[in-house]
Amino acid sequence: MPSSALSSWDEPEGLAPRGTLVVLAGRGEHGGVYERFGRRLAFDAYRVRALGDPTADPSVLEAATKLLADASLPGPKVLVGSDTGARYAVRLAAERATGLDALILAGLPVGPWVSGSWETEVNERTACPTHQGRLANDPDFRRGALDENPDNLPELHLDLVDVPVLALHGTDDTVSPLLGALDAYAGHPAVRTVTFGGGRHDVLNDAHHRTAAATVVLFLERLRLSAELPAIAESAV
Repeated sequence: MPSSALSSWDEPEGLAPRGTLVVLAGRGEHGGVYERFGRRLAFDAYRVRALGDPTADPSVLEAATKLLADASLPGPKVLVGSDTGARYAVRLAAERATGLDALILAGLPVGPWVSGSWETEVNERTACPTHQGRLANDPDFRRGALDENPDNLPELHLDLVDVPVLALHGTDDTVSPLLGALDAYAGHPAVRTVTFGGGRHDVLNDAHHRTAAATVVLFLERLRLSAELPAIAESAV
């Protein structure tokens, strides 16, 4: 499957769409890897359009830009980046991509990492046995891509981003250690960071994938009310 190939999930028949998510996958991935995430968000009436790995195919960024500007897709429009896809998502936001209303960054990479073996890579990507099996048996998934550590990744210009940002990160992410990610987000008040206890690198497809999806839905529902993200559910205690 080409990196620029589009995987799509739509809201159930009879429901009005509540917004659109455009996903940029990480190293070695393609859009279909996010099927579980896409189906879950579509069930809540959000349209999901998932693209592949921008480090392998630069045309992915052009495709993402066109999707964000597509007036036929409902807003708010949110760019979701996983792994290196998160770096490219920040780049598009810093360049003021037309139609973009918010960012979701998952497992932002902050330094080099070397696995040494497929067994190490798949275990550090995710603790979810279902997703491990998906990756192991997916002919379009490129093993060993995490080891490539591309040196031409875009600079992380969060200071130029003027839309709300939700950052998701696993506390046990060894590919991109949490403290490094928190340092990268520090000083940027538009960024709200949510961590997942025991979570590994592929946070949207990890063992806590249901909680990650629920966190995304809550963010989207708040965004629909206002870019100021007013609270919806609050503890009375």
